[in-house]
Amino acid sequence: MSDTVIQASHIDRLLGSGAAQVRALRNVSLQLRSGEFTLLMGPSGSGKTTLLCVLGGLLSPTEGEVRIRGVSLANAAPGTLAKIRRDHIGFVFQSYRLFPTLTVLDNVRLALDIRDISPAAQIVRAKQVLAKVGLSHKERSLPHELSGGERQRVAIARAIVGRPSAVLADEPTASLDSENGHAIMTLLAEIAKDPSHAVLVVTHDPRTRTFADRILNIEDGRIRSEEFGKPPRLRRFPAAVA
Repeated sequence: MSDTVIQASHIDRLLGSGAAQVRALRNVSLQLRSGEFTLLMGPSGSGKTTLLCVLGGLLSPTEGEVRIRGVSLANAAPGTLAKIRRDHIGFVFQSYRLFPTLTVLDNVRLALDIRDISPAAQIVRAKQVLAKVGLSHKERSLPHELSGGERQRVAIARAIVGRPSAVLADEPTASLDSENGHAIMTLLAEIAKDPSHAVLVVTHDPRTRTFADRILNIEDGRIRSEEFGKPPRLRRFPAAVA
């Protein structure tokens, strides 16, 4: 049976203040389970990224509670919250967020610097993860020498090198063409097969639907529906329509 990695209960989140205040999330409850690939889909402004940030401990809910591996984030001290994120959450962003002056290997290894791991062990683990994402031959390259798809692979490697409980990805294919989008979604689906990980991808791209084990549809800050995806052997990423 899959373990619950992240549990959100009755989450509300207000953004802004005064007349400009909006309720970005409304009574959202969900679970992310290990070994499962979940898509969070909805139109722009529906609350997708806000929910991702709340689930990952980057934003606190105005109401409700988030638990990661059973530990509540409510009232957690900043140091405790940072440790929970470090130990359990790997983030992947649309804009990659790589350090331009560091090599591919060092961009990945940097995620291990804050852990009690020797420099030699950091290099070994970073090389292993780069091999997993198919970039062993690029470890000495700088980010500007890579394609968009390769940069996203580095970002994914950095997210998983610390062996997090959950990988949270915000529009990871939005800046990519169909071929690279297919490759990135295939990689994330493979990562989700590992029973030690849960993977949540925020997207509005309908081509990603066939990769998912589960699809959560959000609109106006509410989870409106839940669907279950196709078996892995049937997953495809259709070409973009011109």
